[in-house]
Amino acid sequence: MRSFCLALLWFALNGQAGAQTPALSGTAQVRVEVTRSGNDWLVEYQFDRESPVWVFPRTDTTRGDRQQWRPLSWTVETRGVRLERRGWYDVLIARGKVPRRVRIRFTPFTHGLQADYTPALEFSDESVALYIAQFEVFPMESVGAVKALPSDLNNQLVPDTKLAYVFRDRAGPVWLRGRRLSVAETDDKNTYVFFGSMKPIETREMVGFIDPQLPEWIRGSLVDTVPDMLARFTRELGAPPGMKPTIMLSWAGPTPGLVSRAGSVLPALITLTYEGSGVLAEDEAARIDGLQFIAHEAAHFWLGQTVAYEYARDAWITEGGADLLAMRLMQSVEVGYDWRTDFNASIEECVKLTRRRGIETARDRNETRAYYACGAVFGLIAESASGRSFFIFVKKIIDSNRVDGVVSRAEWLAALDSASGKPDLSRDIARLLDRGVSDPGEFISALFTRAGVSHSLDAQGMPRLP
Repeated sequence: MRSFCLALLWFALNGQAGAQTPALSGTAQVRVEVTRSGNDWLVEYQFDRESPVWVFPRTDTTRGDRQQWRPLSWTVETRGVRLERRGWYDVLIARGKVPRRVRIRFTPFTHGLQADYTPALEFSDESVALYIAQFEVFPMESVGAVKALPSDLNNQLVPDTKLAYVFRDRAGPVWLRGRRLSVAETDDKNTYVFFGSMKPIETREMVGFIDPQLPEWIRGSLVDTVPDMLARFTRELGAPPGMKPTIMLSWAGPTPGLVSRAGSVLPALITLTYEGSGVLAEDEAARIDGLQFIAHEAAHFWLGQTVAYEYARDAWITEGGADLLAMRLMQSVEVGYDWRTDFNASIEECVKLTRRRGIETARDRNETRAYYACGAVFGLIAESASGRSFFIFVKKIIDSNRVDGVVSRAEWLAALDSASGKPDLSRDIARLLDRGVSDPGEFISALFTRAGVSHSLDAQGMPRLP
């Protein structure tokens, strides 16, 4: 009898044997239900139609070895449905059309990706946070149409699909946006949902989910300094959008010989994973590095969330801008911080990554560090040429673009023209963005000279701040 009942359940969930699929509630075209039962994880898709193919738009590859991560983590259980790669994207396909219900069993994937958010954060007490957007899908009429999609879907016409997400843990409540819920339901994909019994730490400035095995000095540094950092950003750039920021700090263990911090930022959320024996004991350099990392991510609450870039190729606006904002903030909270050392490293990276190739195509070459390094270089040029703090330059950009929430390349360059009165600066920055130059060291040095940035050239022709 038990086997018979389980077979009926399997057929019902997979839409086989003539089973009727109930209509989706509300306006959602796709309902995604994720359930945790101990170490067993299941995602069930309920579509409003059968489709030749369903596309996962968040299909980055792993950091380092550039593997396709879903085949390492997901197993499709629905008969006849396959998870495959087509063009830039993972897809669900079948012989004919994909049925309206699909079951997938998965293991949370905790390894970092090239240029996207880590699908899952794992904590030492077996808590797990899942990035919701990894489950996003949209339909297309053919596999050929999927292959024709570009790697960047910003401003690309694809089916506007409304999704409803449901998360539950058989062991108890889940956390979403700082709220403890028996079942979490949302249409917001741009955050993590937290599974586990851990209780958050809450202060006036933030909510923190902190791994219980995280070295105590990291915990203390966070609680003592980060609230002040967030307060300084607020004074300089205005109130952050949305609710009180949440920080998730996970611990991947004391891997011998390793010092690692990896993280990201989402609306009102910073995620960080620490790993390695090198972070077990506190020293000044490790403390400063950790705080600077958080400062960069916190800067994105304003430059990245209050206003965002228009296309992925414009990531230099937010990533490089956040780097320079973090340097300026660290100068005010850490007396021993030497920003010039960090900035000279950015100059060197920018020079290496713009020799006969443009910054805007860096993503296609797996050279995304160009967005950080060159964006910071452009930020210093804007600061020096305007004669005012970079905070002021960024605040004007934010205030000018609050309505649509987007700052385009043209708007950033126009802001530089307005602040500096030197349109030749934006003209030459555009040249680096479009195609690079044969001698970027000399080219950037000339930009610095016209902007009033004090510097010198070393023996290899590399610009250096004194």
